[in-house]
Amino acid sequence: MWKKHPRALPFLFFSEMWERFGYYLMIGIFTLYLKDAAGGFNMDEKESASLYGTFIALVFFTPFLGGLIADRVLGYRRSIIFGGLLMGAGYCAMSVHSETMLYVSMALVIIGNGFFKPNISTLLGNVYSTPQHIHQKDEGYNIFYMGINVGASICNFFGAALYTTYGWGAAFIAAGVGMFIGVIVFIIGTHHYKAFDVKKPMQPGDMPLPKIIALVILPSVVFGVIGWYMKGRSGYIFDSNSTDAFIFACIPVILFYVALWFRSNKNERPAMAAMLAIFAVVILFWAIFKQNGSALNTWASRYTERHVSGTQEKIFSQLRLTETIPYKMDSVTKLDGQFRKIKENEKEVKEMGHHPYFKNIAPDEIPVEGSSVKAWVPSLSQSINPVWVIVLTPLVIAFFTWLRRKGKEPSTPTKIAFGLLISALSVLVMVAAVKVSNNGAEKASVWWLIGSYGVITIGELFLSPMGLSLVSKLSPVRITSLMMGGWFVSTSIGNKLSGILASKWDQYDNKANYFWLNLILLGLAAIFLFVILKWLNKVMKENGVN
Repeated sequence: MWKKHPRALPFLFFSEMWERFGYYLMIGIFTLYLKDAAGGFNMDEKESASLYGTFIALVFFTPFLGGLIADRVLGYRRSIIFGGLLMGAGYCAMSVHSETMLYVSMALVIIGNGFFKPNISTLLGNVYSTPQHIHQKDEGYNIFYMGINVGASICNFFGAALYTTYGWGAAFIAAGVGMFIGVIVFIIGTHHYKAFDVKKPMQPGDMPLPKIIALVILPSVVFGVIGWYMKGRSGYIFDSNSTDAFIFACIPVILFYVALWFRSNKNERPAMAAMLAIFAVVILFWAIFKQNGSALNTWASRYTERHVSGTQEKIFSQLRLTETIPYKMDSVTKLDGQFRKIKENEKEVKEMGHHPYFKNIAPDEIPVEGSSVKAWVPSLSQSINPVWVIVLTPLVIAFFTWLRRKGKEPSTPTKIAFGLLISALSVLVMVAAVKVSNNGAEKASVWWLIGSYGVITIGELFLSPMGLSLVSKLSPVRITSLMMGGWFVSTSIGNKLSGILASKWDQYDNKANYFWLNLILLGLAAIFLFVILKWLNKVMKENGVN
């Protein structure tokens, strides 16, 4: 795989693999940790989904600033190392069970990702900018993307084994160790990409960094504070105080990117417009895709048949991948649907009931009061998508290589458009899962999740690495990392929208309607992109790229 590619690729591949090992280990257990009554923070579905959405939104919001600082001040290598160290420290700090430390660790991860994520992607693009490798850029990003998912696939097995055996803290520390390994690998490969770490000088008309901080960053903070404290009928305007703060904080940043387009010269303006159009459309992709850590995690936990017995139980138990679910009345168990809160010793606890896993099992399978069952831990479902990526990436690369040889390879925007369409089809699998399980009244087979993830993974491979490649191809050289930050801002907004959607899960009595809404959103995005596809392809051709 490496032979025909730059020697920098394996180092960037494994650096990103270990970084994603840490991130997806943490994010795979994050909502489960928040909802855990004993070792977590006993949040309900709405609270955990809202915080999850805000967190992953801010994780992908800060690359806007991290990319800019790398372009103008730090350079890519120092930014990547600094960001990786912050993220590793944040994961380890999350092992301390304290609300204060929870938010401190989240802040470290948010800031660290801002420096790491856009700059390693930009550095990869620079490595492929030489004449002998520029034609391999799409393929290089596909391989790089597979590195992301190797880390994301194996981490959940480590995370599950650690938190079921030693507790949540051990799993978060493992995430930190993975991040530190990624930094070490990156440092070892320095000499392969040192020559491509070039800071971009300012051009006439570019806004200096202090002015950007004064006119964009500070207003973003101010707008966020205003959004937090602005009260609507329910105490907030949209979904929660954190949602309001995030939406308001986005306004100055969005205006900044519009201003970049407006101030660009006539040669750059079409390319800038094309990138902004792509940024706007992919928001809806991420809004649906990033429900893997919230709504689909809930589906895996509550509605999927996870019971294991016999040889299967022995194997899973030996690997520490099972949880013991007691069948007894519990005053702090989170029940499905609405919660009735009562006062007990001046502390809020949930209505008494059995574990929600038992809400939809067959009557003849209900255990004896006081007994328990073994089930594989729901966070393992987070490995389904990355495993699909690993399996399907070579096939997708081979498919596009075959088309290239025949002179029929589609353009990057065309790949993204089909990625949206295929992703929309994946939602139909979950609609079918709801129908087959009688709207969640019966347990659904895990094969429904596997099938849905398989379809959306194909869409993801057509879209996500292609988006990174498109930004690298179309961006003016002096602001490549800044525009890569723009891609992550759109990811950020989509991530937050995913949290908003997932927080409504309990409000849908018919879960099929929840998934139909997702289908409509993705379908509209796909239709819009196909409408402007001819113009996008024209812009690509005018810029000498495909």
